[in-house]
Parts: sequence; C-alpha cells; structure tokens
Amino acid sequence: MSVLAVIALGSNLDNPRSQVLRAFECLGQLDETRLVLCSSLYCSRPQGPQDQDDFINAAAAIETSLAPQRLLAELKRLENQFGRVKKRHWGERIIDLDIIFYGELELDQPELIIPHPRAMERDFVMVPILEILPDCTDPKGVPISRYLEACSTNHLSPVTQD
Repeated sequence: MSVLAVIALGSNLDNPRSQVLRAFECLGQLDETRLVLCSSLYCSRPQGPQDQDDFINAAAAIETSLAPQRLLAELKRLENQFGRVKKRHWGERIIDLDIIFYGELELDQPELIIPHPRAMERDFVMVPILEILPDCTDPKGVPISRYLEACSTNHLSPVTQD
C-alpha cells in the first residue's frame, strides 16, 4: 500500500540548483516510489553558520510503499551517491534529503522522527510544501499553514527559472 510522503531538499554546494533538480529525478527513480509533485526552487540564507553560501531549497511529494526506515536508508544512500560529507552541524552540503511527513504517521525513534522535529519552524521547509500541498495537515490534522507565521525567517526568495 502506498503512502504520500513529503521530502525536503536543500543544497548549497557545487551548483546547488542543479543538485536539487537532479535529486528530484533520483527521488522518482527509487524502488516502489513515484514522484508526484515538485515545488519551485527557493533561495534561503543558511540556518546555521553564516559563513557559507545561501541554500537552494525545495519540497517533493512522493507516493511510496517503502517503510519509513527503508525510505530513510534510500535517502541516505542518495546523499552518499551525491557525495555528501558532513563537515559541521547545519553546515554546507551538496544535498540534504529529509522526510518531513510520511502519511499521517508519527514516529519517534533515535534515527528517525516523523514529522521532522524542526520542520514547522522553518520557512524554507514550509513554503515549498505549502506550494505543492496547500491543504497539507500535520498528523494531528492541524493545517501546516498555521505554523508559517511562527517560522524563523531565512529571507526566502523564489529562484527564477533560466
């Protein structure tokens, strides 16, 4: 049985725009998964250390029959395939793929928390999700649009398409 999952994407290294676009393609090629929707690309200032380049952020909705832990393993495999190396907390990265929602599931395990624990606080996560799923709710049924007012601002701006 398939579940609608929401994935947040981000990059600020090695032509981040192309990294995110390539990640969209890779999400659509995962086993037992179909890419349903992709948001526009957004530019944001870094959440963490400010001595790094701005990020390109986006969101994707996928239908998947992969279990949450298997989906996480596949996303980590993709990050490794892209060449991601974690240098510092909230630091620069070639690609970051996070499970934000997995259907209506709430999960709290050491390696995976769903919904993503800080997603509702971040405009660079909420705005792309609301673009593709304007009626999206959290697992408790609260419209995620309600969280947007309380989000941190990372000076989000749309990326123009060339």
